[in-house]
Amino acid sequence: MTGTIATLTDLARAQTCARLVVKVGSALLVQGGEPRRQWLAGLAGEIAAAQARGQQVIVVSSGAIALGAARLGLAKGGRGSLADAQAAAAVGQIGLGGLWAELLGEHGLTAAQLLLTLDDLEDRRRYLNASATLNRLLEAGAVPVVNENDSVATQEIRFGDNDRLAARVAQAGRADAVLLLSDIDGLYDRNPRDPGATMIPLVRGVSADIHAMADGGSASGLGSGGMTSKLQAAEIAERAGIALAIINGTHDAPIGRALGLSGGEGIGTLFLPRRRDPARKAWLGGRMKIKGVLTVDDGAAGALRSGRSLLAKGVTGVSGDFARGDVVEVRDAGGMALAKGLAEYDGAECAAIMGRHTDEQADVLGYAPRNAVIHRDQMVLL
Repeated sequence: MTGTIATLTDLARAQTCARLVVKVGSALLVQGGEPRRQWLAGLAGEIAAAQARGQQVIVVSSGAIALGAARLGLAKGGRGSLADAQAAAAVGQIGLGGLWAELLGEHGLTAAQLLLTLDDLEDRRRYLNASATLNRLLEAGAVPVVNENDSVATQEIRFGDNDRLAARVAQAGRADAVLLLSDIDGLYDRNPRDPGATMIPLVRGVSADIHAMADGGSASGLGSGGMTSKLQAAEIAERAGIALAIINGTHDAPIGRALGLSGGEGIGTLFLPRRRDPARKAWLGGRMKIKGVLTVDDGAAGALRSGRSLLAKGVTGVSGDFARGDVVEVRDAGGMALAKGLAEYDGAECAAIMGRHTDEQADVLGYAPRNAVIHRDQMVLL
């Protein structure tokens, strides 16, 4: 079992970070429609060095759409339409996978390609299949190179950014930490272009105040993420006991610079994990497709925080078209998200029994009610 991660430099030690996810965005990987081979070769060398230190590395690599769009001559970087993005991805993914295989191969490493859609990690059985594949590849000494399967993904089944994909892959791959390579040194307390902006080196839990610091856009125009998506990735990671760092990837040897391998203390923002939920609850907490929302009163909110199930009596509002077993979000009277869980009733049934005691529900439902609207074993607090 690995030790506790407390600083950025701990991410470079196999004793504290045995398994690391490295996410590379399009703006770092592609310039003028062509891959930045020299920079990528340096990054491949850093990955090889991490392997030599006893760490296992998973790469989450963007860039397929940007590469494919240039080769097909598509406007707007291939993002002018869904059809353009899918076509660009189909072309670019071949080149991207080949590039990683070539550059890692120069260090004696075997690259393995894994393309995922949102549903592959939202569905429990498919998530476990992806997890098994990742773990077997790592055990065999390979470097999995993961990307969203943009050639088939539609708006309904897309992550939309590889930051959150990296956090979910870290869960599935049982990683200790995630490195998000960005175009700035880390999270700043305001827009980093503003005079007096200060970088925050350590975050213990992503709060509303931390979210208020984020700039939601992607400055390059190539990617789909921004600081907001990185904070969402940190929230997914921190509930699963996984550390996450935002570092500057624009430099040569960016991992060494950020993690202090040349003797420094490290440069970046490290998000420390808040807790380590059991595997199933961590998966549930990281799920992104929410089918409905249940609003609860103050009494129910307090009961949830103390580890109890959600009863119909405490529900004050129901929205969304969801079926039994779908993921719903639980919010308090002020609209703050409290929990996610698997609903024991569909939306219409929840609406019919909300606010009612258990002994009243049979007459409404026409059958004996279940123990809870969401059982505590099928719920994770946010």
